[in-house]
Amino acid sequence: MFVEERKEQILEMVRKFGKVKVKELSERFDVTEDCIRKDLASLEKRNLLKRAYGGAVSIRSNPHAIEVSARKCQNLEGKKIIASKAVELIQEGDVVFLDLSTTNIEVAKLIAVSNKKITVITNMLEVLLVLKEATQRVIFVGGELNDERDGFFGAMTIQILLQFKFDIAFLGAAGINVYDNEVTTYGVDDGLTKDAALKTSRRTYLLAEVNKFSHDGNYKYAAITDFDGMITDMGLSDVVKNKVTQYSIELI
Repeated sequence: MFVEERKEQILEMVRKFGKVKVKELSERFDVTEDCIRKDLASLEKRNLLKRAYGGAVSIRSNPHAIEVSARKCQNLEGKKIIASKAVELIQEGDVVFLDLSTTNIEVAKLIAVSNKKITVITNMLEVLLVLKEATQRVIFVGGELNDERDGFFGAMTIQILLQFKFDIAFLGAAGINVYDNEVTTYGVDDGLTKDAALKTSRRTYLLAEVNKFSHDGNYKYAAITDFDGMITDMGLSDVVKNKVTQYSIELI
């Protein structure tokens, strides 16, 4: 077995079980413990795990909600790549839902400069501002203004959303766990609102920046298998790609 192949398998075990032991890895791969320690050191340098006494542990993080003004500037190039792929999926005449996701701001920007004759429905304030002078028809969904002041969620929003039947919806996430088949967000109200959109859309795509695969939110709102597809940017590891494709959804 090649060194990089062994490292990929070690990393998959860390992600799946949360921790690994040097002695167990040495026996599993039939190499010395010193060899395993070097593998773990290499993976730690790439910020893929954290070495601990006798082994290593996962470094999956649980970042708390950040103001939209800060989030929309993070990994901007990745968001643009995802947005470009998303817009290609929108067909003439579609009713499109864009939820509370900073990547959807970039999707809205591309829609605004396109000639697509579509209807856009959103509960995100900044998406509305981007599209306010666009030629597309825009419907804004109200409700309870969330803590980050970027849009609306909750019972009223859900009630309105369930009256629609979207042709396609693009949803964001705080974290994606490909080993437990989980898609999470920061809070219950946002999660329930996303779930409502998921249930009332004919096609639903998860917008997945590569960093989301090492993050966890506080509320699971869906399984990966609930989506028709996942749209991601550059840098997704082969291990994660293989796990996603095992769920039989489209990876774009």
